[in-house]
Amino acid sequence: MMRKIITLAALMLVIGGLLISGGQTVRAADNSGSFRLPDYEKFILENGLTVYLLEQHEVPLVYVSFAFPGGVVNDGTKYGLASLTAEGLLFGTKNYTKKQIEDELDYIGASYEISATKEFAEISMSFVNKDRELVFSILKDLVMNPTFNEQEFDKRKKRLLVELKQAKESPRAVIRSYYDKFLFQEHEYGNPVTGTRATVADITVDDLKAFYNSFYFPAGSAIVVTGDFKTAEMKKAVSELLSGWRGKGAAVSITDRSIPAYDKSRLLLVNKEDATETRFLIGSFGIKRSNPDYVAVQVINTILGGRFTSWLNDELRVNLGLTYGAWSAFTPRKVSGSFYISSFTKTETTIKAIDVAIEILEKLHKEGVDEKTLLSAKNYVKGQYPPNYETAGDLASLLTAMFVFGFDESFINGFQKNVDDLDIGKARWIIDKYFPRENLQFVLIGKASDIRAEVAK
Repeated sequence: MMRKIITLAALMLVIGGLLISGGQTVRAADNSGSFRLPDYEKFILENGLTVYLLEQHEVPLVYVSFAFPGGVVNDGTKYGLASLTAEGLLFGTKNYTKKQIEDELDYIGASYEISATKEFAEISMSFVNKDRELVFSILKDLVMNPTFNEQEFDKRKKRLLVELKQAKESPRAVIRSYYDKFLFQEHEYGNPVTGTRATVADITVDDLKAFYNSFYFPAGSAIVVTGDFKTAEMKKAVSELLSGWRGKGAAVSITDRSIPAYDKSRLLLVNKEDATETRFLIGSFGIKRSNPDYVAVQVINTILGGRFTSWLNDELRVNLGLTYGAWSAFTPRKVSGSFYISSFTKTETTIKAIDVAIEILEKLHKEGVDEKTLLSAKNYVKGQYPPNYETAGDLASLLTAMFVFGFDESFINGFQKNVDDLDIGKARWIIDKYFPRENLQFVLIGKASDIRAEVAK
């Protein structure tokens, strides 16, 4: 991932999605007097590009998030291709060299990031509003006229091969890739984001050009602009900037058709001969990001492993001293997702730590949660929620994710009500429906010769 951060943090990515046709201003209803998504305008250009505009004048900054259907799910067998293509937009364009792009944006203190995620690629930028003309000129060339300079590609490919080799020395860096592949197998969600050394070695600059031509096209993309501007002026500027973008593509249609089903637990043990500790993930499939129970799931997961005072961390770290941290998480995507419990421990306490983690998950199913515990988690989630959407940059990320993942602004406007409405009865239902209990999948990285016999059980 290529990145420049000069004066601002890179935009946060929040998972979500929305699709409304035609030009319109969207005004979200305020359900409870709590925070709601500010008014924004959405329209679609003649070439099919979706545009979101949201004014915020607290600071003289403009944030841009540009999403394309060039995600990792489109890699096929060339793992790492989507990621390299996204980075390759910065290798040079028709009107700017790589160095000119970097120098121009550095000089005005702009922040920018280009990367590919599992399901989409994104250009994120932030800059002072007075520099819009220069930034938009560069942005237009990045989107419409990348040249994928071969020398720059060769340099980045060599660095990436070294990075992938080094990552093998860090179980923390690679265990999620192992887990996704082990869980999803041949489904596109199993594709490793940055690829493997074997697949990256075979990628050529012509592969990047072909991938760009297939998966960077206006009808499948969206640009979100938030911050300090007048909507009418920005609408005219964006329309003039990108109406001339042409291209047709057909992103891979991601479905759940090839997601495997398991009728037993399985275990993947990855050997790291010099390891003195074992890192592990335990879990199964999760939820779609558009699931209407997303908020309720997050509240229950807060209790299990979503905060420092969670059951997992309390027992594994505080009470037993088996680890410095234990947690659980849902990673929701467009058609499915994953759930996992994660921790690490000394080699000799591997089995103990895993057994305790499973016992705590079983406790959640057997005992459920009481009123006091549920109230604490609800208050925690409501306290954490507003700061995630404080800045125009946060809102740009949210609107981008809304476009990609297919849920509307009710996620924001109804958030507090969804939390408040979660009672003991519904909590019981959420646990039974969404928190896996049977046929758990295990991925461990550690010294295999010391733990193989024990984990075989």
